[in-house]
Amino acid sequence: MDTEHRRLPPELQGEVFHSEPDTGTGVLVLSGSSGRVDAARARLFASQGVTAMALRWFGGEGQVPGICEVPLETFFSAIDYLVELGCKRLVLVGTSKGAEAALLAAVHDPRISAVVAMSPSSVVWGNIGPGRDGVNWPERSSWTLQGKPLPFVSSDPNWVREYRNGLVAYRGLFERCLHVHEPEIEAATIPLERTNARILLVAGCDDVLWPSDKFAASIVRRRADSGLPTEIVLGETAGHRILLPGETTPRSSLHAHGGSHEADTELGRRAWEQILALL
Repeated sequence: MDTEHRRLPPELQGEVFHSEPDTGTGVLVLSGSSGRVDAARARLFASQGVTAMALRWFGGEGQVPGICEVPLETFFSAIDYLVELGCKRLVLVGTSKGAEAALLAAVHDPRISAVVAMSPSSVVWGNIGPGRDGVNWPERSSWTLQGKPLPFVSSDPNWVREYRNGLVAYRGLFERCLHVHEPEIEAATIPLERTNARILLVAGCDDVLWPSDKFAASIVRRRADSGLPTEIVLGETAGHRILLPGETTPRSSLHAHGGSHEADTELGRRAWEQILALL
């Protein structure tokens, strides 16, 4: 299937790909805290006959330099563009912080039909990197809506670093924050009972960057309490990095991911089967 590359309008940053025959579906691909434009993943989706956009949502020209009070309107604008291209069904595919964004967007934009949240969070967290003022601390929300910061679970500066294979493993930090700041959890929880979007969660149980498997289980429980189904694909020995077919995303040299190439690839293969059914 031939894939056509299109330019984005100036107000958006990233790449968009389109293939024929057109299924009428638009896919918005959101990477995590690496900040990369995940063009390879967008091409993979475009090969299935969808219009796929890999969006740069922070760190670009005129954007917030870090994941600090990023406007959710950034994602709504990308959806506007997919609608302008004729997409009638809209799917968000996010990884890690991108999954956090995708799930929040689905709560606030009823046009979103489905979300694939890989290595997701069930709550809003504080900033990673500086805001527009160039300041990292004191901590602020990762996101805003209509100019107002969303409630978040605070970090814990007293956490003692843990390591795997010589790299920092942050899972214990997030688990400690949920314990130490338990009163903040309800306000910071992503209220996915408020969306009609279909939700597919993909997580590795050996994720040592954050407890995405526990976050996924929390999302499933909360939606079940409201009578809503949630699809979930877990990999018992997979980590934070989930590899869809053909992907070769490198491991971070700054922090531990957990899992292994084989386990991350196998989870990605099983997830892709579910994603294809969703598309």
